[in-house]
Parts: sequence; C-alpha cells; structure tokens
Amino acid sequence: MESSRSSFTRGMRDGIPICLGYLAVSFAFGIQAVQSGLSVFQATLLSLTNVTSAGQFAGLGIISTSGSLLEMAGAQLIINLRYMLMSAAISQKIKPDEKVFHRMGIAYGMTDEVFAISASHPGVLSPFYSYGAILVSVFGWTLGTFLGAYSGEILPQRLISALGVALYGMFLAIVIPPARENVNVRITVIAAMLMSTIFTYAPVLKNISSGFRIIIVTIVIAGVAALLFPRDEEAGA
Repeated sequence: MESSRSSFTRGMRDGIPICLGYLAVSFAFGIQAVQSGLSVFQATLLSLTNVTSAGQFAGLGIISTSGSLLEMAGAQLIINLRYMLMSAAISQKIKPDEKVFHRMGIAYGMTDEVFAISASHPGVLSPFYSYGAILVSVFGWTLGTFLGAYSGEILPQRLISALGVALYGMFLAIVIPPARENVNVRITVIAAMLMSTIFTYAPVLKNISSGFRIIIVTIVIAGVAALLFPRDEEAGA
C-alpha cells in the first residue's frame, strides 16, 4: 500500500493543474472583492476560509448591497450544497475506520476539481492524497485572490474593468459547452436567465434583495428542471 508521504506527493502533483486554473479565476474575484469594499486582507482571508468560487461571488453581491445574514446563509447553503454531497461520496472511498478529523479535513477543501481527481483515484483513497491536492489548489485560489485584490488597489480603473471581464468569461466557459451538447441544460440555462431578468426589472420583484433572488431562482429553476428532465442514471444520460 502506498505510504502517506507518497500519497501526499502524488496529490500535490495532481493538484498543480487545479492550482493554475484557480489562479486565474480567483484573480478576478480579488479584483471584484476590492471593488465591493473589502480590503486585501479580508478578500484573501475570505478565499482561504471558503474556497468556493460561486459562493464567494454571490456573497460579494450580498455584501455590496448590505444584505442580511439570513440572505447570506441561505444563498451559501443553496449554492454550496453540492459540496456536502461530494464529501459524503468521497468518504465512501476512504477506510471505514479512518479518523473523523481526516474526513473533516477533506471536506474543507472539497471542490468540484478536487472531487473529480479524488473520485477517479483507483482503490481505497488515502486522506493524504486529498490533502496534497487541497494544499496546492487552496494555495492557488488564495494567492490569486491576494494578487487580484492587491492589483485592484494599484492598477488604473480602466485596466481593472477589463480584467473584471474574466469573471464573466469563466461562467460562460462553464455553461456554454454543456448547454450546446444537451438541450435540457440549454432550456434550464435560458429559463434561469429569463427568471433572473424578470426579478431584476419587474416592478415588485425588483425590490427583492439579490441574496433572496439567488435563492428563489436557484430553487425554482433547479426544482422544475429536476422534475421535467430527470437523469437516467443507468443510461448515464
């Protein structure tokens, strides 16, 4: 069986591509965090303790509009619920008698990418493999946030605005490929866009805060999509 040190080293090696990808995305987050009123330290600490791109970006919107703690908690619960499911799935790959703190440690850094490489790991998963991948990826996410936030304080406003486009490019890169391949995903994305637009401009609905908008749109669209387009697990559809 592979030693803890070897597993940790291999996890770090496999986490390098994740680290490089996180650098670019978190750089955009750092810029937006400073524009939302956070300091460089606050933005960096936020990334170090959260490690969730969608959750953090949504949180910035709530912070910038002085949203309530209830909004923040609800939005983070809905957006990050998948990480709980991923952590539960990965816990089935490690030894049953593994310490609880190892399971908690893995859960801290469980992102989509870390889950992907951990789930594809053959045989029993050593917590140290995930630790290695988490260490490298969280470093990239936190460093990128620091660099973006620091740059946001010293770079010209025009350049900052241009770099901020990277955020929207990231979301387009995530959404467009599966939407082009799957008509159900395409319908769901369009429906979410339309509902979000309605909440933005409709006379009464536009008064609802951004945090509750996220919660309502996510629950309604995801719920309807799950009913109309259930996945066929056996067929892998």
